[in-house]
Amino acid sequence: MKPAFYRAHFLAAIAAALFFSGFSAAAAASSSAEKRQEIRKMRSETLAKLYRVHPAARDKIQHSAGYAVFSNIGINLILLSAAGGSGIAHDNGSGRDIYMKMVSGGLGFGLGVKDFRGVFVFSSSKAFRQFVNSGWEASAQADAAAKSGEKGGAAAGAITVAADVELYQLTENGLALQATIQGTKYYKDDDLNGK
Repeated sequence: MKPAFYRAHFLAAIAAALFFSGFSAAAAASSSAEKRQEIRKMRSETLAKLYRVHPAARDKIQHSAGYAVFSNIGINLILLSAAGGSGIAHDNGSGRDIYMKMVSGGLGFGLGVKDFRGVFVFSSSKAFRQFVNSGWEASAQADAAAKSGEKGGAAAGAITVAADVELYQLTENGLALQATIQGTKYYKDDDLNGK
């Protein structure tokens, strides 16, 4: 391999480290109460946008067992991709909010930053509890299901990603017809939940 190839990988790793260290510094600057407030604000803004671009989602979310809203910022540098974000899961039965985190990484060619919002809707309490209590990792199978969501899911605005779980993915341009969630792990934020 040529030295330029190694240099490009080294520079990509440095850029990714600097990118995510910025998130850590910003996160350390805010208190837990401020972080929770920012996440609740993101939820409100994301749901308002979803209801504008897909009004039927409001009824689906209100009559679900629960839902979760996430903000994700990712970066692609040459052959490395990484993303991180935060979110909130809401149990419609109890009215309880659970703060969560998400992280993903992988290999893929490209340059750029991607910012999107995801809204998961759980049609059963079992699916909601499993997502919140056990965490969830989007596998290749979930990603393939999302990409082939032509049977009802994409046409209805939401994409089925697992049994009793649908996903609306929003970008700056509105509702995404295809979701890319492979390699993403969702789990409770113990710091914000007070544990």
